[in-house]
Amino acid sequence: MLRQRILTAIIGLPLLIAIIWFGEPWFTLLIVVMAILGSLEFYRMASHSKIQPITYFGVAWVFLFVLSPHCPHAATTPFLITSAIVISLIWLLFRSPREQAFNNWAWTIAGILYVGWMLSYWVDLRNLEAGREWVFWAILITLASDTCAFFVGRAWGKHPLTPAISPGKTWEGAIGGLLAGIIASLILSTSFSLPINYWQMVLLGCVISIFAQLGDLVESLLKRNTGVKDSGKLLPGHGGILDRIDSLIFTGVVVYYCIVFIIS
Repeated sequence: MLRQRILTAIIGLPLLIAIIWFGEPWFTLLIVVMAILGSLEFYRMASHSKIQPITYFGVAWVFLFVLSPHCPHAATTPFLITSAIVISLIWLLFRSPREQAFNNWAWTIAGILYVGWMLSYWVDLRNLEAGREWVFWAILITLASDTCAFFVGRAWGKHPLTPAISPGKTWEGAIGGLLAGIIASLILSTSFSLPINYWQMVLLGCVISIFAQLGDLVESLLKRNTGVKDSGKLLPGHGGILDRIDSLIFTGVVVYYCIVFIIS
């Protein structure tokens, strides 16, 4: 499995770098593909718990959320949230079975918000001034944190981090990932001309690593609740799309708001 993970990374990472570098429309297209595949996995996992979300409706709204950053109107996001709630509830009035209607509705909305809305922040981030550099910086720090947490936990992990959620994760791995995020932030700052000082580099590296690991744990909790080992089988050695982007779902949001409200 480790060999498959490394091979998948070797193939996928250059493609990811090229798409980020060349920007639009390729970057939005990448996020759209990841969001659609991720939402399909999300709803497929829900079906293992005998939940019947409105899958195609959810996927359609995930698609619209990812495209929403390209619509400058301030009411776009409130409109998408409101329409998702209203239309899906009306849809359930005419859909069987009705015994689990609100469970089905809750999972439908959860998929839209968790996958579609959260991933749309990566498009927002790429559209900022120096967006290419910010996206590279955020993704590479997340990957460094994830990779180091995995290998440190595998080599030296002895103390479970959250045994009830993800028994394989350890405090040693979490600390290794945190240190890797800080170090990667400092190293990458020499390659990217970003408007942040030394202490902001350290703080943001720390924050990105923490939220990357929290995002990983959230997806582990989701899998445990639905009784599946992996979200899918699309990526050899990694599982599904959600298994690979779970940490990115949180970090895109965190970096975007740090830039907009703190740095800018």
